[in-house]
Amino acid sequence: MAQGEGVRPRGRGPREPVKQRAKHSGHATHATRPIRHDLVDAAVLEAYGLVHDQQWLADRALERVLRREKRLYASERRAVAEAAYGMIRWRGRIEWAIGLDPRSPDHALRYAAWLADRGGEEAIPAAKRLGVRAQALAGLDGATARIAAIPSPVGRLSVEQSLPRWIAQRFVDALGMDEARALATAMNARAPLTVRANLLQNTRDDLLARLAKEGVTATPTRFSPWGLVLDGHANAFALDAFQEGRFEIQDEGSQLLALALGARPNHVVIDACAGAGGKTLALAMEMRNKGSLWALDPDAERLEECRRRARRNGVHNVRTRAVPGGGAEAEAAMKDLAGADRVLVDAPCSGLGTLRRKPDARWRLADSDPPRFSALQREIALRAARLVKPGGRLAYATCSLAREENEEVAAFLAAEGPGLAPLPLATALGAGLAESLGATGHELHLWPHRHGTDGFYLALFERK
Repeated sequence: MAQGEGVRPRGRGPREPVKQRAKHSGHATHATRPIRHDLVDAAVLEAYGLVHDQQWLADRALERVLRREKRLYASERRAVAEAAYGMIRWRGRIEWAIGLDPRSPDHALRYAAWLADRGGEEAIPAAKRLGVRAQALAGLDGATARIAAIPSPVGRLSVEQSLPRWIAQRFVDALGMDEARALATAMNARAPLTVRANLLQNTRDDLLARLAKEGVTATPTRFSPWGLVLDGHANAFALDAFQEGRFEIQDEGSQLLALALGARPNHVVIDACAGAGGKTLALAMEMRNKGSLWALDPDAERLEECRRRARRNGVHNVRTRAVPGGGAEAEAAMKDLAGADRVLVDAPCSGLGTLRRKPDARWRLADSDPPRFSALQREIALRAARLVKPGGRLAYATCSLAREENEEVAAFLAAEGPGLAPLPLATALGAGLAESLGATGHELHLWPHRHGTDGFYLALFERK
């Protein structure tokens, strides 16, 4: 589940606001200047239009608009990102409240309705500024009471939390109504900016002190021994500490998946779905740059990004290989890598666990996607399992919350994988950490509302 996009909505791409590479801390020089609403409005509507009308990914749409609009102050850039993501998140609820057809191109109305729904002094002047009549927003009045009166509990949750009904149903099926609501609420909150200290360059405490010198407040993560949560206003990509390879932006859950694999110096390790290398770099760190680490992916461009990140991190034991997506050709391309100590299969998936980072994914996905991905996951995981040597480990992971992509694939591996046996996570993480995470035997579910991470699934195996 590396950062960026690929076969599936990946979820650990640029957080909001999008990357700004100006060489300063990200604390706005012009933060006290009045917001120029005309510039902000134009940028918001353009970015939202790219997502709604042309099916752009939200982070890429924002990156395109904000990279071009260099006139915007840092505070205005944050306002654009907040509005665009907010409109995307709450699109379903807003359209329901004002009776707007989801196919309507009236994005000014959606924008005005989002501003009005969140309240504040700007709502009325914004509607006038956008040319939206007050009558068009009348449906917002009393919307909460009307939602509460929806007879179906799942339908009510769907509208209340702005989720497609099938996603709301899956949340309820997995957790029950009360906890499903807590999960949906977490999915509609802004994700934290979490980084992983690069222990090849500094300790976590060293990084904490270094960030403080750059004016960035950070706190240690709850579970990962490597992570820090940064002040949400920091522009992490522009920090000297980032440019020097002292940290990587990585969700705490993703860090824990790398930790669970148990890569060690002088191991032969394979990241079978490496993408742009987020967990590859964490594995290299665990290996202390000693041993062989293979990063495999069908996308050569993303592997090139992995190589660039490795250079910045001071990682030199990573070798990359572009492999076909499936079939006999993929099998042949990986055959010489058999005998690995550790194999990570961070499989392409629906990305249902990453909706807080990629709110547009909820409107792209269909109920047919989890079973569709399940077939691909079984093929990839079984092929990777053949590379594990006796006594070695395989970790199967996704950023999905769907049983078809998680427990059912893990059960398939246990039945069909060559000599694979479940390995308790207490063995890999330690009994204390495994218990605090709620691991059950060899399986771990991470939930935004319980753990503060993205949604992840992990199953750990040992080859006998």
